[in-house]
Amino acid sequence: MNSRQSPAHPVPIALTIAGSDSSGGAGIQADLKTFSALGAYGASVITALTAQNTRGVTGIHTPPASFVSAQMDAVFQDLDVDAVKLGMLANAEVVRAVAAGLRNYKPRFVVLDTVMISKSGHALLLPDAVAALRDELLPLADLITPNLPEAAALLGVEPATDESEMEQQAQALRALGARNVLVKGGHLAGDLSPDWLVSAAGVQRFNAPRIAAHNTHGTGCTLSAALAALRPCRTDWSDTVRDAKAYLNGALAASDDLRIGHGIGPVHHFHAVWPKR
Repeated sequence: MNSRQSPAHPVPIALTIAGSDSSGGAGIQADLKTFSALGAYGASVITALTAQNTRGVTGIHTPPASFVSAQMDAVFQDLDVDAVKLGMLANAEVVRAVAAGLRNYKPRFVVLDTVMISKSGHALLLPDAVAALRDELLPLADLITPNLPEAAALLGVEPATDESEMEQQAQALRALGARNVLVKGGHLAGDLSPDWLVSAAGVQRFNAPRIAAHNTHGTGCTLSAALAALRPCRTDWSDTVRDAKAYLNGALAASDDLRIGHGIGPVHHFHAVWPKR
C-alpha cells in the first residue's frame, strides 16, 4: 500500500509558530532547517526573541500578542499551509492569540511541542501559560510531543519513571483533548530511548538505542518540526513518527561533526545533504 498522501499542492507548506534562537540551533531556526531538509517549504511566526547560544539563554523578549496574530494573518491569508508546528509560546496572551488563529484558519495538521524549559534549565513558558496551553491548545492539536517533565507539568503529577507510567500519562493527556500523544522517553535511564504514541488507533512503542552525542541542542524542536513537515505526505501518525525519528537519529548521530559553539551544540539538520568534510 502506498504510504504517501499528496498535500494540497506539490510542495508541502509547513508553518512554525515558535521562538527564535539567536545561535541557530533550536526554535524557529531549527524548524526551518528541518523543513528544508525534508522537502517542505517553511514559513514562520515568531512568538519570542531569545538571546541564546550553545551555553544557555541570557534573555527573552516577547512581542505583543497582537503582533503574533498579525503574523499569523499574513501567512494564512496568502499561503496554503498544510501543517503547523507550535513551539515556544512564552506567555498566556500569546497562547490565546495562537489558539484563536488556529480556530479561525483551521490548518490540516497541528503539532504541539510543549516547550517549557530550555536544555540549559531556563524557563521558556511562564507559569500562567501552562494552564492556557493545556486548556486552549491541547484540544486543537492533532499531535502533542511532551517529554516526561512536560507531560507531568501538564497533568500536575510527578514525572513518569518507567514506560508503564509513560503510557498512563499519555492516555491522561488524550483525555484532556489531544487527539494523538507522543510521549518522549529520553529522560528515562538505560541504553534505550523509548517513545510511546497513543491515539484512537491504539498504542505503539517506538524504540531506538540511545545515541551518545554531546551536541543535542534543538532535538525536541527538530523532532516536532520533522513531524509537521512529513505528515502531509504520510497516511497516518505512525508512519510519520517512524520517519521523523529516523531523520532525528541521523541528525544526532552526525551532530558531533559540526563543532558549533563551546557548549551543547546543535544537531546536524543537513547531515544527509552536506558534503562530508
